[in-house]
Amino acid sequence: MNTRRTRLAAAFATAALASIALAGCSGTAGAASGPAADPSSLVLALVPSQDQANLVDTAKPLTDMLTEKLGIPVTGVVSKDYQAAVEAMGAGQAQIGFLPSLQLWQANDRYGASVVLQTERNGNITYPGQFMTNNPDKYCETPVVERDGMSFCNGADALQGPAGLDSISKIAGAKVAVLGPGSPAGYIYPMLALKEAGVDIDSGFQKVPVTANDASVLAVYNGDAEVGFSFWDARTLVKKDKSDVGQKVVVFGLTNEIPNDGVAVSKDLSPELQQKISTALADYSATDEGSAALKAVYSITKLAPADPSSLDVVARAAQQLGLQ
Repeated sequence: MNTRRTRLAAAFATAALASIALAGCSGTAGAASGPAADPSSLVLALVPSQDQANLVDTAKPLTDMLTEKLGIPVTGVVSKDYQAAVEAMGAGQAQIGFLPSLQLWQANDRYGASVVLQTERNGNITYPGQFMTNNPDKYCETPVVERDGMSFCNGADALQGPAGLDSISKIAGAKVAVLGPGSPAGYIYPMLALKEAGVDIDSGFQKVPVTANDASVLAVYNGDAEVGFSFWDARTLVKKDKSDVGQKVVVFGLTNEIPNDGVAVSKDLSPELQQKISTALADYSATDEGSAALKAVYSITKLAPADPSSLDVVARAAQQLGLQ
């Protein structure tokens, strides 16, 4: 581990321990002598990819299923941010993590966690980050088109990145809703695209910090920012309450494709328990009940065996921004 990574890990660990509410929930360790026994309870760390105040309740069918299948109580906890979930796993405060692609890579690289599953969404194993705006006259170089009730321009209606990146240099000087630096779609990939387009990502535009993807959409919808970054298509997260979001917020660019999120399990768990967790989750995702529960949590349609090597690309993207 290099010096930069050590400093970052230490900083993230401090933030994680201060912000993730896991006291009294972490697994109970076995005896100190001899091989450590598996814990008598498990914590499932969830990241706040959307402002979902009731995320733990939404995930209850998932944790209830794991409790039943494993014969061990499983508790869901929402971390303050993406990095806090990684550091909670490293500190032994969480044993299972539903994590974005960069955080899966970090959990494995820093703490030896096993990346066991990756998500599929309608058959797709990657997704683009999106650039969205409430000012299409400025950013759209082609006519706005509508697809499934959502507006696009610059070829972004192809729903696969990259698209429309010739127009993103116009962001210079604008107010932009930006997620934290741990977010692949809400920070890393859009920022890298802007850097490659010649935009000063440190001072070339005004950042409007947001904590989640739906908050980025709402910042653009409400006029608090002219442009926002998010995963595709985060507009669906707010459509129930903002029925005209597909018309008011136009996607004008898509980043390169990003590996999907997935599931990591702690190296401190026995191989047998790791396999039980992986099998239980994969089998659950193949049922109607499980598919509905996973869609409610993170819009997941299936959990499939992971390809950890596919995560290297997002780590390299983070490195280009000095984040690794």
